[in-house]
Amino acid sequence: MGTIKLLIFAIFDENTQVSILKITKEIKAALIVLSAIALLIFGYNFLKGNNLLTHDKEFYAYYDNVDGLDTASKVTINGYHVGKVQDIAFADDSGKLKVTFTIESDFKFGANSKAQIYSASIIGGKSLAIIPESNPSEFAESGATLVSDTDQGMIGELTSKIDPISDKLERVLGKVDTTLTGINRILSEENTTVISKSLADLSITLNSFKATSARIDGILVENEANLNAGLSNFKSASSNINDFSKDLAEANIEEITQRLNQVSKDVASLTQKVSNGNGTAGKFINDPAVYDNLDRATRQLDMLLQDLKLNPKRYVHFSLFGKRNKEYKKPKDSLK
Repeated sequence: MGTIKLLIFAIFDENTQVSILKITKEIKAALIVLSAIALLIFGYNFLKGNNLLTHDKEFYAYYDNVDGLDTASKVTINGYHVGKVQDIAFADDSGKLKVTFTIESDFKFGANSKAQIYSASIIGGKSLAIIPESNPSEFAESGATLVSDTDQGMIGELTSKIDPISDKLERVLGKVDTTLTGINRILSEENTTVISKSLADLSITLNSFKATSARIDGILVENEANLNAGLSNFKSASSNINDFSKDLAEANIEEITQRLNQVSKDVASLTQKVSNGNGTAGKFINDPAVYDNLDRATRQLDMLLQDLKLNPKRYVHFSLFGKRNKEYKKPKDSLK
């Protein structure tokens, strides 16, 4: 550097040398300022996670809810850190959020791969995972929009399972509160008095039942012999019934049935003969002349008995010396 300056001083005159020295100082100051600005820009981007020395791929995804995802959140593929979220902003008036993220890795994945938001840890924090497409027909290029997806994670699953339980518990607690209100209403002063009286009455009833039970026990003890005799008689009667059932089962039912059928046939035949007028009984029943004669004889006998009752002297004559029979005169009250 000193040699260069000596050569410059040797070539130019004194005034020219002073001008050159001034220009050199201004260039140095400018270079220092530019270097500081460049270093500041590089440091700022480096702190943000942007490496200006590498060429990152930029991708996009749209979500209804980013669920706590923030800028500078890491982007992973199969759990390996490959990039970070650069920007989150509203895409339009519908409320959808556009997430811009970069990937430093040269790893290629399908155009239909998913950009899934997931929980990076139990205590909180969200990250973005690239779920590569299986057997892709084409690969995603920088500037492409990936399919959005959200993984509830363990906390989300627990929350989704706890919410229904919480709803049921709330309904149960409501029913318990209603039940307790009803119990408090039942246990009011007036109802307590009624319940106490009912319990007293119940105690009296139980004591009476106890005394009755004791008397019944005494009666059973006193009549134990009679009860045993009765049970013995019942057992003997049951045995006789069993014997009768056995004898009945062993009887020739078929022969008895045949005899009953024969008797039934004989009765039917006799009835048929009587109906046809065969035999004395048939003639007696079916011959009108027999009935008329019998009816006429009955009426005549009745008339005779009545006349005998009204005029006994007509039929009975008693005399010690004998008398001549009087001439018969028809009485006025005589039967015709």
